[in-house]
Amino acid sequence: MKSYNIAVIPGDGTGPEVIREGVKVLDAASKRFGFKTELKYFDFGGERYLKTGETLPESAISELKEFDAIYLGAIGHPEVKPGILEKGILLRLRFELDQYINLRPVKLYPGVDCPLKDKTPEDIDFVVVRENTEGLYAGAGGVLRKGTPDEVAVQESINTRKGVERCIRYAFEYCKKRNKDKKLTLCGKTNVLTFAFDLWERTFNEVAKEYPDIKTDYAHVDAITMWFVKNPEWFDVIVTDNMFGDIITDLGAMIQGGMGIAAGGNINPQGVSMFEPIGGSAPKYTGKNMINPLAAICAAGMMLEHLGEDAAGKTVEKAVMEVTAKHIKSLQAGRMGLTTTEVGDLVAEYVGKL
Repeated sequence: MKSYNIAVIPGDGTGPEVIREGVKVLDAASKRFGFKTELKYFDFGGERYLKTGETLPESAISELKEFDAIYLGAIGHPEVKPGILEKGILLRLRFELDQYINLRPVKLYPGVDCPLKDKTPEDIDFVVVRENTEGLYAGAGGVLRKGTPDEVAVQESINTRKGVERCIRYAFEYCKKRNKDKKLTLCGKTNVLTFAFDLWERTFNEVAKEYPDIKTDYAHVDAITMWFVKNPEWFDVIVTDNMFGDIITDLGAMIQGGMGIAAGGNINPQGVSMFEPIGGSAPKYTGKNMINPLAAICAAGMMLEHLGEDAAGKTVEKAVMEVTAKHIKSLQAGRMGLTTTEVGDLVAEYVGKL
């Protein structure tokens, strides 16, 4: 029997609650499809930082490299200054594990309220491939004369040919495997950011020659934000840099119904990848059994597909769609008409019988 070693980081706030339901669904999928999941839990997050002053121990990166995947709940604690946990845990894991792709499906499920008038699940079904280790997030730059009227702050966007090309190649391969419209859109800002996006555009056009069966086009990031709202049905797969990807995926989450359903993967195709719900730790709902676990469950489904358990991953998504279509009133915490536990139970039940 195939077995997968998965590192679980429940994290802060409602993270442990949504991860609990995701693990419940993983168990149902493993029973149904005949594989095992060996889970090891890590306490990285705000509580550990407040006790020890440490975000990640020195051994963390080398230890996590030995797992098949990482399943993350949420990072963020109200008593910890913003940026400490995000940089010390999330960004450090992405960078040191070289998770150079952030993969964000944007899909409207049946029964989910969409803020866009007259748009249906047939209209909203695309994927954003975001470069995840370079750009403005690389941390290059500095401050001069801080706190004075002459202060200077410089934040540099780092784009390497290697980093850009591997992201673009992943996007082409993903578009080919997805086999929907076979259309890949480059999102950038070539008219203003002429250095960085000249590199992106040239690389995109060169790699495109190797994929003659995939249609390609280009859109400025500001146009993308308009068209996500006006014509989301135009998109299949979008590839973009770190900062623009960060922005447009949050807009994508809203048009698919909100953070309660948005899941993502931080992918290293040659190493260990990490899967998580996109929403934050929502500390005000902690322990109330009212937070929506569907994004975490969808992340578990993405993780299964990444591990090669395609049938199991797709069944998890179908089970979520059954729940959104037939059982859940709203994706918002406290308005679902069900508890967190009940939602997890229903998805696990559907995984077992679909």
